[in-house]
Amino acid sequence: MVGAARELIALLAAGAAGLVVGGLSTAFYFTLVGLGIGLAFHVATWATFTYVVREDRIELRRALVARSVKTIPRERIRGVDISASLPHRLLRLAVVHIDAGAEGGEGELNAVHRREAERLRRVLLSRARPAEPAAPPRRRLARMRRAWYVYAPLSGAYLLTPFALAGSLIGTLYNLGDDLGLVTQERVAGLGHDLVGLPTSVVFGLAVLFLLAMPVASVIVFTLFNWAFTVYERDGSIVAERGLITRRSVSLERRRIRGVELADNPFERRAGVLRLGALVTGLGDAAHRGRLLPAAPRRVAEGLAAQVFGAVPGPLVGHPPAARGRRVLRAVAPPLGVGALALAAGQPWVTYCCLVLAVLAVPLGLDRYRQLGHVTDGARLSLRSGSLRRRQVVVEHGAVVGWRLRQTLFQRRLGLTTLFAAVGAGEGGYPAIDMDEGDAVAFAAKITPGWVAPFLESPPEPG
Repeated sequence: MVGAARELIALLAAGAAGLVVGGLSTAFYFTLVGLGIGLAFHVATWATFTYVVREDRIELRRALVARSVKTIPRERIRGVDISASLPHRLLRLAVVHIDAGAEGGEGELNAVHRREAERLRRVLLSRARPAEPAAPPRRRLARMRRAWYVYAPLSGAYLLTPFALAGSLIGTLYNLGDDLGLVTQERVAGLGHDLVGLPTSVVFGLAVLFLLAMPVASVIVFTLFNWAFTVYERDGSIVAERGLITRRSVSLERRRIRGVELADNPFERRAGVLRLGALVTGLGDAAHRGRLLPAAPRRVAEGLAAQVFGAVPGPLVGHPPAARGRRVLRAVAPPLGVGALALAAGQPWVTYCCLVLAVLAVPLGLDRYRQLGHVTDGARLSLRSGSLRRRQVVVEHGAVVGWRLRQTLFQRRLGLTTLFAAVGAGEGGYPAIDMDEGDAVAFAAKITPGWVAPFLESPPEPG
């Protein structure tokens, strides 16, 4: 039933095509045949699929056309996510997604009863030792307030998402109309001529409506995806639930959380807003599944980070003044380069525009320098960089699996280096840009002295 309901839009499209081509009776038969085939396929899929949970693994068995058995070791399971679209929720069903990383693979149970989904998550993530005290059943850590939904326009992603969806819908309708012969070159040309012939006041009004609709639509999309965003702790896992129409629940094993990431842009920074994510070992689609707060006041995001991982160390140590010139130069170099090429090509107006952009890029370069920083409190390290997309990562010392120091020719002349901390979580590594060469080595030696000491020069022996 759920599978057939998800295909309802496709069936309606088939019925509309039949109505255009052959009339009402053809549309009825198109829809009826499509519904019958869809139901038969989903019934056969349901009847030939079984799963078995054993002490060391879970087995997913399919036998629709060819028999297949997929085995996922329980020790490699990184997370068990539960999602429920509107048809699932009406029937009290849910989709269970099992993530076992690159080595264990993925598995999906679509669809099981909601109680069975919760039981599977609890069983598959249960690795509590007998000596460990029993964890509280559920403890809420944070919940988004409805007033925070107005932060959506501050993020470029949500600001443009509604119009990306609208463009996709228009493209689909165009292709469907083209296949049915409803779209012709003459009709497209006539529509373009009508739009060009509109009065200036109408065009200006449409542009204003478009600009006003962007933030409103972004708030609507943000609300649909993040409605009642709640983070709580249960059975040794951090669970994040969100969504209005499709409700999604993501579980992150606490013992696999190696750090957190706090991100913002200039608009969010001005409003005191942060986005919080978790850095988890072996987590697929970390950008979405590791999300702990999509947008919240700084104090709330930092408070949740402290509850999930620990206090954010600070204050950050700034980078040497020599890094300021490099940040400014790297900001103004692209527009100056394009302007030089345009001048050589005989396009002076492009050169003037590039010069204006270069002047505007100077504050950007200065802000990039101000955001550079690093610190360690003896247990966790923190690195920060970026301006248009500023990121500060906080990682436990035990998560660092290696160091890499990189120097370009210009960095060597200024005594600077970029230190990469290789981490077995998140994106795999994070840079501390344009650190002083001596500070970078000392920073790495302070966190992992046994690794760095063999590469340092020993003092000469006396005599």
